[in-house]
Amino acid sequence: MEETIEVTGAGQIPHQRGDRLPDGGPLTEHAERYAEERHWDVFPGTWLEPTDGAVRCSCGDTGCALPGAHPAREDWAAQATGSAQSVRRLWAKQPQSSILLPTGRTFDAIDVPETAGFLALARMERMDLTLGPVTVTPDRRMQFLALPGTAAQAPDLVRTLGWPPATLDLRPLGEGEWIAAPPTRFGRSGAVQWACHPTAANRWLPDADELISPLAYACARDRRI
Repeated sequence: MEETIEVTGAGQIPHQRGDRLPDGGPLTEHAERYAEERHWDVFPGTWLEPTDGAVRCSCGDTGCALPGAHPAREDWAAQATGSAQSVRRLWAKQPQSSILLPTGRTFDAIDVPETAGFLALARMERMDLTLGPVTVTPDRRMQFLALPGTAAQAPDLVRTLGWPPATLDLRPLGEGEWIAAPPTRFGRSGAVQWACHPTAANRWLPDADELISPLAYACARDRRI
């Protein structure tokens, strides 16, 4: 089914039509569908616990930077699975566990500020470039999913475009890293959402050449605003 994306401006989620994963429902259901329908590895992270009228991370750190949305175990990479049966078993132990997706396997990700991300989405739509799934987090970051290998190529591509990588707020996420998947919540800040939902139309991910240029341009422009 053809997907239509309407970019409505910075800070607003684009409206999309087409076959897509749902926004609501139990976390286990989402984790299963990521494994079954997208063939993504997933693993359970920490979760939120109510304590004396407050909501705190299950890790026990009262100053946790990502409450309820980070790995719960050091061996999380070995725990990640693409088996729906294994997913059900993992989330049966703690149904409120966050849903985390390891990068460097079926996809890499490029993490940028939300303002730059929406600028890039609009630019990519005008240029008719490939759009893969994109998340937006409560801490105002966006992660653009791309083909494996994109993270390793990103620094050299940014240099080729004329920017020292350290000057742009553009973070490649590859092997050994992860992103939080919708509808994982970050404490009281809100839930991760899809800016561009996974659909049948965007099963084929963009490569580094398609993605880095508009993202680097948007990050450079955002830096000047």
